[in-house]
Amino acid sequence: MSPAATARLSRRGCAAVPAVAPERAGIVHLGLGSFHRAHQALYTARALDREAGPWGIVGVASRSHRVAHALRAQDGLYSVLELGGAGGAPLVVGVHTELLVAADEAAAVVARLADPATRVVTLTVTERGYTARATGRLDSDDPQVRADLAGTPPSTTIGLLARGLQRRRREHGEPLAVVSCDNVPRNGEHLRALVLELAGLLPDPDAAELHAWIERSIAFPSTMVDRIVPAARPEHRTCAAELLGLDDAAPVVAEPFSMWVLEDRFPAGRPRWETAGAVFSDEVARYEELKLRLLNATHSLLAYLGLLAGERSIAAAVARPEIRAAAEHLVDAELRPTLDAPAGVDVARYVDELFVRFANAALDHRACQVASDGSGKLPARITGAVLHHTARGGVPCGLALTVAAWIHCVATPGAYDAAALGTITDAWCDRLVELGRRARDSRQLVDAVFEQGIFAAEMGEATAFVDAVAELHGVLVAHGHGAAIEAAIA
Repeated sequence: MSPAATARLSRRGCAAVPAVAPERAGIVHLGLGSFHRAHQALYTARALDREAGPWGIVGVASRSHRVAHALRAQDGLYSVLELGGAGGAPLVVGVHTELLVAADEAAAVVARLADPATRVVTLTVTERGYTARATGRLDSDDPQVRADLAGTPPSTTIGLLARGLQRRRREHGEPLAVVSCDNVPRNGEHLRALVLELAGLLPDPDAAELHAWIERSIAFPSTMVDRIVPAARPEHRTCAAELLGLDDAAPVVAEPFSMWVLEDRFPAGRPRWETAGAVFSDEVARYEELKLRLLNATHSLLAYLGLLAGERSIAAAVARPEIRAAAEHLVDAELRPTLDAPAGVDVARYVDELFVRFANAALDHRACQVASDGSGKLPARITGAVLHHTARGGVPCGLALTVAAWIHCVATPGAYDAAALGTITDAWCDRLVELGRRARDSRQLVDAVFEQGIFAAEMGEATAFVDAVAELHGVLVAHGHGAAIEAAIA
């Protein structure tokens, strides 16, 4: 997009934040998806609009070329459409100075990570992108992890980080902050442990020195991110074109709500994100639990039950009285009692606002998007709450229903109308379908799923909870979602 195009955006009355990216890039971001462009990139752009600095972003896509190529053709500019609020013109964001695709340009990504101008690395690679086992340890049996350790150009997120830090130490040793922005409990600690584990396995004669330098010089602050960002569809591109007066090949849609909470541990400096609304807090873990349990776990329940009820969107699912009752039971009876809320947070108000967000029909957030990758998402969203109840002798049946509905949707072809409602993608899909084909009944299937290592061993050892999952799965299969909700709530 040329300077003339940028000027045209201004004439159309679109807000630009800022219209032209900084010349220097102090940030490398891994994961060039919609969430990053509607969240961290937008916070950075707004912060730079208030106070200039060397904080342009090198955006790195993992494998897909689509967004990187589109942004290159548009000089890094794209629009953010906020749906469901007061409306208004799209925001035009221009904060990316370079766009890379790691699958093709791993050496360039490693070089940017090692560049002394890079002071912050941020990540949105989803739960699966950490190549970790349910135990939290690195999955050293993963073929891509093995290839990274064998010396091929790194292809995993952890491999890229380890190689970049290895080169950074050798060349100059400048400190850095590496910031996970994914829905992983204590994401900073989790990321740090994985990077240290892989770095310790590298064939590096100075492996001990590398490990010690990472511990001494690299910060891994934990964060909580919160914004609902559906996948952009052709109609969103059409809407953006109508509002902008020109075609945007990479628009992003998002709800009006946004929150970002971070630990303030940045040894080489950072943008003043607080001027754009970010919150710096020592209670990030509490914010994480609040969001993972109340928003994410409930989102999953709504998605699976919605699909089984024949609903395409989250808004349509929560509009059904029986599904809303299940979600309210989950929140009030099973999730809120497990929380130690951050100081000053009104949990009741947060919940009220949450159901308004779920009901945002303008957003048209597809249930199949929320339901995808449940094998990666559900352990982070529900494990803590399940173990809270089972340790006290309770059986959280709403959480059991969430797991049962996930198993039914993924392991049983035809459980919902995928042709009309969209397909769930999941790394375990083929394996779960095979388990479903072999199982004689719900009990055998559920037991087999818990034996796969998807969930923490402690969940599988909570026999009363596993029993509830099997019972509710059987009700789903035999009588449908309404009967299963009644059984869970009762």
